[in-house]
Amino acid sequence: MDPVPTEAFYDLTSLSAVALSPTGDRAAFVASESDPDEDERLASLFVVPTDGSREPHRLTRVSTAASPTWSPDGDRLAFVAARTEDTARRVDRSRDEETADGDIEATSGDRDEADIEADELDGTSEDGESGDASEDGESGDASEDEHQSAGDDEPKPQVWVFDLALGGDARQVTDFDDGVKAFDWSPDGDRMVVSARDPTAEEREYLDERREGGPIETERLQHKFDGAGYLDTVTTYLFVVDAESGDTVRLDDARGGGASDDQFGMMPTWGPNDRIAYTAYEGERSDDTFVRDVYSIRPDGSEKRRHTDGERITVLPQWSPDGSRLAFNGGDAENWHLPNQLYVTDADAADDAYESVSASLDRTLSFSEPNWVDNKTLYALIGDEGKTRPVRFAADEDAPERTFTAQGDDRACRALETANGTALVHLSHPSEGSDLYAFDLDSIDATPDLTRLTDLNAELRETYELPKVRRVTYESDGEEIEGIVYAPPSFDFDDPDPHPLVVAIHGGPVNYDEPVFRFTHAVFTSRDYLVFRPNYRGGSSYGREFAEALRGQWGTVEVTDIATGVRELVSRGWAAEDRIFGHGFSYGGIAQGFLVTQEPDLFTAAAPEHGIYDLRSAYGTDDSHIWTDNEFGVPWENPETFEASSSITDIGNVRTPLLVIAGGEDWRCPPSQSEQLYVSAKKQGVEARLVIYPDEHHNVGDPDRAIHRLDEITSWYERHDPAVETDDDKAENETHE
Repeated sequence: MDPVPTEAFYDLTSLSAVALSPTGDRAAFVASESDPDEDERLASLFVVPTDGSREPHRLTRVSTAASPTWSPDGDRLAFVAARTEDTARRVDRSRDEETADGDIEATSGDRDEADIEADELDGTSEDGESGDASEDGESGDASEDEHQSAGDDEPKPQVWVFDLALGGDARQVTDFDDGVKAFDWSPDGDRMVVSARDPTAEEREYLDERREGGPIETERLQHKFDGAGYLDTVTTYLFVVDAESGDTVRLDDARGGGASDDQFGMMPTWGPNDRIAYTAYEGERSDDTFVRDVYSIRPDGSEKRRHTDGERITVLPQWSPDGSRLAFNGGDAENWHLPNQLYVTDADAADDAYESVSASLDRTLSFSEPNWVDNKTLYALIGDEGKTRPVRFAADEDAPERTFTAQGDDRACRALETANGTALVHLSHPSEGSDLYAFDLDSIDATPDLTRLTDLNAELRETYELPKVRRVTYESDGEEIEGIVYAPPSFDFDDPDPHPLVVAIHGGPVNYDEPVFRFTHAVFTSRDYLVFRPNYRGGSSYGREFAEALRGQWGTVEVTDIATGVRELVSRGWAAEDRIFGHGFSYGGIAQGFLVTQEPDLFTAAAPEHGIYDLRSAYGTDDSHIWTDNEFGVPWENPETFEASSSITDIGNVRTPLLVIAGGEDWRCPPSQSEQLYVSAKKQGVEARLVIYPDEHHNVGDPDRAIHRLDEITSWYERHDPAVETDDDKAENETHE
């Protein structure tokens, strides 16, 4: 077959948010697709029956759609989207007094069940751990500075609701000037809790001036955040919103705050005990700590309670079915190398009474909500030796059980939802795609009969050869290290011919690689490359000691582990020694910087992306001063530590041709870092090329840029591959002839 063209990215469909209905009979999901004409990714909301009896039905197609959430009765489906304001909402406002008696006026006509089913069959009416972006351009936020643009004419994210029983288009529920961040239904389905920014008049005036090009003025220590831009002082609150009328009441005592507010938000969840749980920081170090506590409050704003003790960063609180307990994901606020754990606390307990039910695993919890099956049992996803997998937890004790062995070692579980005896999983496999499956939860410990609900990239699978995969283990510095190797289908691992090798380094560094469907893998393997993704020390999923090995000493064990892995593949006869290439995004780019300065003859060519190469000059220009403080201290007190953990220190050793890639508004790894690396290499006569994507954050943005990035990297590798004759080589040969 022909190589996968990079333009085939336009045909890629990516699955993000999923939600299982309360009865377990339907699944909602968001899938992003490219619009080549507008050159953007469009997020579509779908519903599919979990018995696989029908194809997914498209509910909507907009530039943004997120957070599908079923009403408690399963008749309505809410989601967040930035759409043009609902005209029916404006009309309904004028009718409020006329319909005050509560009568419901059927605006879309009476429809019986058969009509609804026909429409669903027709299908014509229509989201890591470390914050690192996906290489396939699916990291999400490539929008303009959301704070600066507040008050402009562009639609803001609002909550919309489909009434699946009545049919018709989605109805707008909220109308916040700055949009909605998160929401949840009340237990009776009559109201919603919403988190949203609420500027004062003075703050609104300042934001309007900013939008018109006025100066940025701040006294905040956390003065900017990637994807949000320069921060302001606007407070996020919880609001209770009537699901029909849209009437809104602010809960003045339920407010966000803290340096990580723009990253995590308040994550409200409304429990069956009529209490709303959320996360926030209310201490005195709001811009100088990652701490977030779990709180709860009544919907009338009374009985506010703190459930944690100000020692952790807590996210994703979830109530037990009877509302007597809260489960949440918690991590160390100062040491991100420690595994995140699943904690449970009684709703009425003291704020230091929460207990871990996962500590004995010595594995990190995935960034996903815990799923209560009953009042005593939960499921959650963990990172376990280079694989995301489900684990069953007891709410009363630390007695976790690994489960779902049917997953195997060659695919990842990206999401798990349970409801009414049904399990919904998002499974990703290198050659089978990334799709939704359903099965009977009772069979999770055996061999469940998986019902495939989606086949989002069937055309890609049928048109092109996708890679096969093998896990490899090797010894590095006395430690066993694991990696994932993707190969062309024709490659024989047992009787190999040496192939060119692409070393793709994961970011984080507190992260891990696992076998997944990824467009970039197919692009490279279809061009006869092997792709090696090493799980170096400093990453997660292999336990605390493994993850902490890199803390505060960048450019050490990860360099050893990656370089040793490359040499292992060469010794096995898999990789050609003179055809070794490499790239990495975020910490992957940082590690690539260390590799080309400490192992200057290992790579034939390299492409570090969106990295940091000089810790000292990055301090204060990036958005990560708290993380840097916790990892290295401050540069004026520990200059030697900063110097030792900066690849620019040894830049005089570099000989590898470098393609340096950056985002023009990447505040996680500022573009000035890439410029330093580029100029330092170029100054020494090392062949180098700099590519900066204007307005881009710490991600890969619109389709044209995702394609351009891949074209740049593949061209750079081919240009320096001794076995590839480029157009320049051909021209030179013709001249000599």
